[in-house]
Amino acid sequence: MNNAVRAFALPTIISVAILAAIFIWGGPGAFYIATLLVILEVTLSFDNAVVNARILNQMDEKWQKRFLTWGILVAVFGTRFILPIIIVAVSVGASPWAIAQLAAFDADQYGHLLEGSKHAISAFGGIFLLMVSLKYFFSSRKDIHWIRAIERFVAGWGKIEAIEIGICLLVLMGLAMLVPAEGGTFLLAGITGIVLFIIIQGIANYFTKGAESAVGAGSAALFVYLNILDAAFSLDGVVGAFAVTNDILLIVIGLGIGAYFVRSLTVYLVRRKTLNALVYLEHGAHWAILALAAAMLFSIFLEVPELITGSVGLIFVGAAYYSSLKAAKKGGLV
Repeated sequence: MNNAVRAFALPTIISVAILAAIFIWGGPGAFYIATLLVILEVTLSFDNAVVNARILNQMDEKWQKRFLTWGILVAVFGTRFILPIIIVAVSVGASPWAIAQLAAFDADQYGHLLEGSKHAISAFGGIFLLMVSLKYFFSSRKDIHWIRAIERFVAGWGKIEAIEIGICLLVLMGLAMLVPAEGGTFLLAGITGIVLFIIIQGIANYFTKGAESAVGAGSAALFVYLNILDAAFSLDGVVGAFAVTNDILLIVIGLGIGAYFVRSLTVYLVRRKTLNALVYLEHGAHWAILALAAAMLFSIFLEVPELITGSVGLIFVGAAYYSSLKAAKKGGLV
């Protein structure tokens, strides 16, 4: 049995079993919707797997396993069920328990309220992902460049301390002025994304640069960061899922199966040391993250279909994969 089969055998068995149960319980219609949500989640989150693999590679084996066990529970129930409920509750000034009851018993009303919280979701997720991408491109230690003319120029500006924070704040303030009716909510959500990124990144850096005895603590901090990153990636997908169905159970199951596959792919990339061989893959993933962040922030003015967002991400990752293969054959990097 090869490595790929071992890596994806359990996710495939579990997914088939759950989808079979959905077919028996809800019929062909429910099965089709759940399968569609799985495909959408995997397609939209492939770049997430690449970025997560780089972070997961810094964690010890125990926390890598927890990423697939504890982490999947956080991804399914925390990010795709509880977090949207909390965001809606804060946005409308209701209790989380009341919103949870709506999610369980009045999916149409819950979907309507979730759609109404879209600006807060877009601000938090978009700014957080913008921080992730800019932090990568503005790193002055980055000496391998894929799109050389742009990446070399941007990396040079990385010598300016916290330049990515300044840019994100300027973007956030500019967009908030364009939506004055919800400017306060937009600013609060966006600043929360920035502060959360700074705190988690700082904790992770502190532990990973510390003594050998602090490796476990560093892995724990990175574990938290990975789950927050997953939340930022997934929030727009949760909102978009309501365009497919208002059945919260199908949404949680479909997106949850997709999240399990993406996390299995992340672990596979780490175990196979794929990022070491495909040197530009991480670059392509961060370009895809930048595109997703822009799409989430732009969505406050005009809806950006998930199909377009996912396609752009796949194009960046696919092009980076092709460039990596070419570079490996030539044996040189720039």
